[in-house]
Amino acid sequence: MRNPKVAYIFATCRLLNSTFKMNPDIFQAIADPTRRAILTLIAIQALTPNAMAEKFDMSRQAVSKHIKVLQECELIKPEPSGREIHYHFNAKKMQEFDHWLAQFRQNWETQFNQLDELLTTIKEQK
Repeated sequence: MRNPKVAYIFATCRLLNSTFKMNPDIFQAIADPTRRAILTLIAIQALTPNAMAEKFDMSRQAVSKHIKVLQECELIKPEPSGREIHYHFNAKKMQEFDHWLAQFRQNWETQFNQLDELLTTIKEQK
């Protein structure tokens, strides 16, 4: 006879894995230096995967894997052009990320200003 707890855990894990596909988040995407370099390249000019691969010391397939992650996170957008695909930088997605960071940026700036004031006060007391 099967253990009902094990069956429940197995069924729950199975349901979660099939229902919710984990897409890489933007933090995972930009954590990799190669993907940041790709973003920098295509922010300047739309490029094909072959053109991107020429800029790196890695295979076309390796660059394609990085492109896939960036595309899944919607940081880049493909645009078919005949037989080639040009990838464009998605500024709107980066803007969403920037808006999210803005809430922290304001806090950091306040703390840095307070630190500056404290250091100025300490310097003046000496």
